[in-house]
Amino acid sequence: MSSSTGTLKVAVIDRDGAFLKVLGNRLDAAGWQYRVLGGIVPADELVAMKINALVLDMTVLPPEEAWPFLERVCGLLPGLGVIICTNESTVAQRVRGLRLGADDWVSKPCHPEEVMARIEAVVRRRRRRATGGIERGPLVVGELEIRADQYQAFVAGRSADLTRREFELLQALSDAAGTVIERGEIYRRVWGYEMAHGDRSVDVFIRKLRIKLEQRSPGWSYIHTHFGIGYRFDPEPHDASANGPGGEPAGDDRDSAELEQIEPVTAVDAR
Repeated sequence: MSSSTGTLKVAVIDRDGAFLKVLGNRLDAAGWQYRVLGGIVPADELVAMKINALVLDMTVLPPEEAWPFLERVCGLLPGLGVIICTNESTVAQRVRGLRLGADDWVSKPCHPEEVMARIEAVVRRRRRRATGGIERGPLVVGELEIRADQYQAFVAGRSADLTRREFELLQALSDAAGTVIERGEIYRRVWGYEMAHGDRSVDVFIRKLRIKLEQRSPGWSYIHTHFGIGYRFDPEPHDASANGPGGEPAGDDRDSAELEQIEPVTAVDAR
């Protein structure tokens, strides 16, 4: 197998001996470096491994620790590609995992070549974003400074404490500043594939992102809703955005009303 992303370093958290043997043979043949881990490891240990991606079987972790571990890794290691590769799962579980920051979800039984192809795809996306961010340098808009090299946004030197997915969403919107982007297009740019019918992940994360930006920069409106279409990134001080373009008032409540129907999904337990 020829990798378009070069030699990759991967950590695999799994205890499925048969799967690990077959996957290990393919990784060896491709010249990739990998480590097999039996369970949860501290985030700083993952950093020290200098890996490109983590392949995680959620079922090998204690149910009460699996979701917090996933959220912690995705939040603390924004440059790490995370692919969940696990046995039977529900739609609610897959949605929850992707919302917490996982890049992809593969259901077992699966072919190791597919797992490797998905790892490559995730790493390629991350490298393209990182390279683009370095070339552009920091973007300063309103009171906000967007740093692609750090996967973070700052106001007066203070971090907005964005998760990886929240930052990717902010970057996708700011890259097209002043332009309305449809929900489906936002999903393709941030999640990397087509949005399923009825999926409101974009709205969920827009709401979370808005809350964090408003807490740090209360005098500005950064993201505007275009009902039935999508969103627009266009920083405006509040006095100028009382009635934004398209007729929507600043700080509209549409997202909150719609999200009341979907937020419970994120609380579904994996057990």
